[in-house]
Amino acid sequence: MSSQKYASLRYTAWRFGLLIACFAVVWVLCYARLIPLGVGSSNIFWMILLALILSAPLSWVLLRKPREAMAMQVAARVDRAKEQLAANAAQEDSAT
Repeated sequence: MSSQKYASLRYTAWRFGLLIACFAVVWVLCYARLIPLGVGSSNIFWMILLALILSAPLSWVLLRKPREAMAMQVAARVDRAKEQLAANAAQEDSAT
């Protein structure tokens, strides 16, 4: 259970790290002039957009297990919330 305790935080950290790594690769490729730099002052926005586009499919493939662990964590929280709501509703019904 403790491995799932921080599953959302772990997935988010991995996802952010992958985005930063993609940005670093795009930065190097831009300044090595292997890919276009953008138009005018759009350079940083171009690099961020390209890093986002690259990191999305990579995270889909590389972060499957952390994403599944996060989904299980969220599902468990939803189930607990539903049980709590059902218990509260039953308590209100018995009180009236």
